[in-house]
Amino acid sequence: MQDFGQAIVLALHLVLAGNADLMEIVGLSLKVSLTAVFASCLIGLPLGAVLAISSFRGRGIVLVLLNALMGLPPVVVGLIVYLFLSNAGPLGWLRLLYSPAAMIIAQAVLITPIIAALSRQVIEELHDEYAEQFRSLCVSLPSAVAALIWDGRYSLVTVALAGFGRAVAEVGAVMIVGGNIDHLTRVMTTAIALETSKGDLALALGLGMVLMVMALVINAAVMALRLTAARFAYA
Repeated sequence: MQDFGQAIVLALHLVLAGNADLMEIVGLSLKVSLTAVFASCLIGLPLGAVLAISSFRGRGIVLVLLNALMGLPPVVVGLIVYLFLSNAGPLGWLRLLYSPAAMIIAQAVLITPIIAALSRQVIEELHDEYAEQFRSLCVSLPSAVAALIWDGRYSLVTVALAGFGRAVAEVGAVMIVGGNIDHLTRVMTTAIALETSKGDLALALGLGMVLMVMALVINAAVMALRLTAARFAYA
């Protein structure tokens, strides 16, 4: 076990010097999480919009289920994706297990309910303002969904950022389906867990610093976008 003070100094050196291993891990983390967020937004935003403006039998049950899925345990998501992608699973023929693609799928499954539920709340509030106008103009459901997503784009970007923050901090699901393989599926969270268990605090702290900076940037971006959305709302 390294001395704590020395580990911090070494961690700062790794970050400031752009250590190759550290940058590779950070780069893969960003690639996996950004791709998962993009895929989740393609599914979650339209789904949330449809649930916000539609009225159908069983809608309440669907909303309760969607809200419940927001709290899915990551290890359970990892286990389910693992079973689907394993050689004995229905998608085993794709041979995606222990690859970045498997990690993207796991993160997307984890955050899609979050994006769908949060976007539903945002779009439902907007729809209350435009409902009568849409009815008077006989606007179709796809057109209404597209219009509301565009009008609420600033607030929905904060939803996407929230999903990204959840994805990039995930460890359980990506550990199960990715295997934490060096130079292939090792991301920041799994590397921190591994290096800490090995006693290599310098790399673990360096990655932790990068992760904390990302969290601060995401929160600052969310606050800035909320202020922008508020200004446009009152303009």
